[in-house]
Amino acid sequence: MDGKYKEIAEELLARSLTDSDMRCAPYEFPEESPIEQLEEKRHRLERQISQDVKLEPEILLRAKQDFMKIDSVPFTDLVDAAKCVVKALFIREKYMVQSLQTFYKTTGRSLQELKPDTNQHLCVCVCLSDMSVHAPVSETHPYEGQHMKNLPPDAGYSCQMVDGVIHVYTAQNPMDKSTELDLPYPDLQEYIADMNMMMALIINGPVKSFCYRRLQYLSSKFQMHVLLNEMKELAAQKKVPHRDFYNIRKVDTHIHASSCMNQKHLLRFIKSSMKKYPDEIVRMQGGRGQTMMEVFENMNLTAYDLSVDTLDMHADRNTFHRFDKFNSKYNPIGESILREIFIKTDNHIHGKYFGHIVKEVMSDLEESKYQNAELRLSIYGRSMDEWDKLALWAVSHSVYSDNVRWLVQIPRLFDVYRTKQHLSNFQQMLENIFLPLFEVTINPSSHPQLHLFLQHVVGFDSVDDESKPENHVFNLDSPSPASWCDSDNPPYSYYLYYMYVNMTVLNHLRRYSLTPHHKSDYRLCGACVIQ
Repeated sequence: MDGKYKEIAEELLARSLTDSDMRCAPYEFPEESPIEQLEEKRHRLERQISQDVKLEPEILLRAKQDFMKIDSVPFTDLVDAAKCVVKALFIREKYMVQSLQTFYKTTGRSLQELKPDTNQHLCVCVCLSDMSVHAPVSETHPYEGQHMKNLPPDAGYSCQMVDGVIHVYTAQNPMDKSTELDLPYPDLQEYIADMNMMMALIINGPVKSFCYRRLQYLSSKFQMHVLLNEMKELAAQKKVPHRDFYNIRKVDTHIHASSCMNQKHLLRFIKSSMKKYPDEIVRMQGGRGQTMMEVFENMNLTAYDLSVDTLDMHADRNTFHRFDKFNSKYNPIGESILREIFIKTDNHIHGKYFGHIVKEVMSDLEESKYQNAELRLSIYGRSMDEWDKLALWAVSHSVYSDNVRWLVQIPRLFDVYRTKQHLSNFQQMLENIFLPLFEVTINPSSHPQLHLFLQHVVGFDSVDDESKPENHVFNLDSPSPASWCDSDNPPYSYYLYYMYVNMTVLNHLRRYSLTPHHKSDYRLCGACVIQ
């Protein structure tokens, strides 16, 4: 029996030492954490103790209690962490489904088994299975030959923003509240409750440990798969005719349209523009127009002086975590004037040069045939006509390709606009961003170019420097958008809520008001989402 006590003591001591060592690593569990090993060792020691308990009951009973106390903690943490992850997935699914986004069908099927009401999720999975995997091909250019009579008719609705959310009414008079359309969206109280839940899960230690271990497990599992099946997969790939890395479809995401070209391409384009259009007036300065030649003469530059190094538009180690330096890299030769002329959609020449160079990039994508891109354009919310100007640029210069879709990014710069007196409150910024989208959905002829342009917009994104400190915590006591008149910027969660709810209402409206035979419009209602 002395030998058995020694074994038990050594095992318990080893476990306590392991626990103390593992406390130094915040995301690690003891090595015995896998549930199968825990259960196996627990049952083995219980059987051993039950056989010897008659000889020395007190010592062995105390050893058993200590063992159960030590070993049950990681297992309990695993169960609690798994439950928390499932809660987070349910919240994710709820917001995806409510805004008509497609939820990952494998995860959706697993969640269906955990709650009785599955009709809604089954519908999402069916929609996913019916989606085509082939790239869209246009028989004719979507911006050419369009006539007003081909636009969908006016739905006769009206809309009005109330507390930061646009409401739609079937009557022309928005004051008649009884005619409001039922376009669902999560209310502020529900959103705050879910956000608090997610914040609690984010700082939960066991959840972080569980996720870290899970990622380690998946990584190891994948490495094992590579070791076992790499040669088999390579042989299978070689058996597939006409398929390799260069002729499989690829999509490049998170690419700003103003940086979609490489440095050599931009340099070549600037030099050719200097030779082709030296006398074209490209900007206004002091009430008089400046030609291309005059702009470069004022900079004391010639085409011969330009090089990739003088452009200085490549991201290097100095731009890491430096949002200000990253933005300055968009200025050719460090001059904001050249940025305005060559890579802006709204300038004196209506974005002519920018449209031309983007079309050249699109031509390269079409030539490669299997390469696609999701290019980003900006809407700032400073004025109501930003959407019309952007759509006019795309339509008038025929900036379109089957290989490209647009994603609209909205910088979180309310504090800058408020300081410069461009906006009076945050609701005005929301109206500038969303009201034109509702108006063109209700009556496409009110913004015909925007109606055509929106057919190729796939989503929205909220962008800014995430390292900036936030002085305000978003809760039920936060001021409404109409009352947010301070020069302080609203927090990230504040932006996201009002962007999300307005996009949710817009998606439901487009599904409600646009008939299915308008395929491009119908696709937008499910794709126009926040990233």
